[in-house]
Amino acid sequence: MAKIKLEYIWLDGYEPTQNLRSKTKVEEHENFKGTIEEIGNWSFDGSSTRQAEGGSSDCVLKPVAIYPDPDRTNGYLVMTEVMNVDGTPHVSNGRSTIDDDNEDFWFGFEQEYFIMDRETQLPLGFPVGGYPGPQGLYYCSVGGRNTHGRDCVEEHADLCIDAGINFEGINQEVACGQWEFQIFAKGAKKAGDELWVARYLLDRLTESYGCYIEYHPKPIKGDWNGSGCHANYSTESMREGHLMKSGVFKKGIEFINE
Repeated sequence: MAKIKLEYIWLDGYEPTQNLRSKTKVEEHENFKGTIEEIGNWSFDGSSTRQAEGGSSDCVLKPVAIYPDPDRTNGYLVMTEVMNVDGTPHVSNGRSTIDDDNEDFWFGFEQEYFIMDRETQLPLGFPVGGYPGPQGLYYCSVGGRNTHGRDCVEEHADLCIDAGINFEGINQEVACGQWEFQIFAKGAKKAGDELWVARYLLDRLTESYGCYIEYHPKPIKGDWNGSGCHANYSTESMREGHLMKSGVFKKGIEFINE
């Protein structure tokens, strides 16, 4: 028998933007295979996450995806849906509204974000009381003058790959201290799960770097690039039509981003 650490991850009830929450459950297993079938539901206090009233605060975490936790010994990341105690989906549970999780639907997410200094609450590279050089040399830059936060970004990429997430790339973006990572998956639920777990790993990693992640579309006033999450999407008919139109035929092509 061995003890394993299960990090149950969920989205809270804050509006208009939900936040990631997580807590650790330690269990004893023999020959744990790392599958959803081997673990059960868990509860939490929904009154502390804007998902229940204090007089009746129990909410249930239902595991829906599991990944190795590359930062912990015998650890696993468990993505969950929030359920009511009667087994119905909680009103904050957007994942449950996906009716058809057909793997014919392919998603490629390009997640942009700013790395913010925890003390100054400014993007990395922004001096207190002033501004960095104008935009132009930051995008896909190399070198300490224009590139800020690479150590954190590189470590995040390694963590996602080690967790088994289909992580496809990183690059610095247009604004100072702004970066992007790319995720690809087949099926809407899996695509969402992998994006949220990638975000979770990035947020948790910043605890060690004295910074935090800002996904707000426009966190800095002025003529600075904003952040978004581009969603590239295709179906089999779209992919076949593109290949026929372009004259390109490549068996097993994984992703088309026009």
